[in-house]
Amino acid sequence: MVYFFQGFTLGLAYVAPIGAQNLFVINTGLTQSVKRVYQTAFIVMFFDIVLAVACFFGVGAVMDRAPLLKMGILIVGGLALMYMGVQLMRARGSLEKTDVDVPLLKVISTACVVTWFNPQALIDGSLMLGAFKASLPADQSAAFILGVCLASASWWLGISTLTHLFGAKLSDRVLRGINIVCGAIIFCYGLKLGVSFFRVV
Repeated sequence: MVYFFQGFTLGLAYVAPIGAQNLFVINTGLTQSVKRVYQTAFIVMFFDIVLAVACFFGVGAVMDRAPLLKMGILIVGGLALMYMGVQLMRARGSLEKTDVDVPLLKVISTACVVTWFNPQALIDGSLMLGAFKASLPADQSAAFILGVCLASASWWLGISTLTHLFGAKLSDRVLRGINIVCGAIIFCYGLKLGVSFFRVV
């Protein structure tokens, strides 16, 4: 249960900060019908979960077979997470308006491109999830990634519902608060990976 909770909190902290996907989903929740709101949420959630699983089992599996690579990814991943955490805590967070009145096929293609053709998302996901797989007991990998996937589902469905119902109360100050909390969590997990590195050494 501990590793499931770690996966859930890390997954939530990673997906929640306001970026392109979040702005699109939030603006959809503010302006579109209930049907389109949940169609968009499930599309984004699908690509997000598939990427997380691929990063976790792909890079993580390679590191299980290469001890030196495992050590390198632990320290690089830890430093990367701490840097991401600091950047998030410093980010202002603003609710920019984006055009969401587009055909459903474009929503699908855009979600795919933003997730799978974004080098930053691929690198960050691989470093973060791959490094965590290397630091977990072998029998706890499934619990951890299940937590990550559930965090993704909870976030996308939750933010879609909340913005659709209570969008008028959403402000830049709220988004700034989300970024600060998520940045602090990610920074702490970066420190945890650093501790795991020194234990391996």
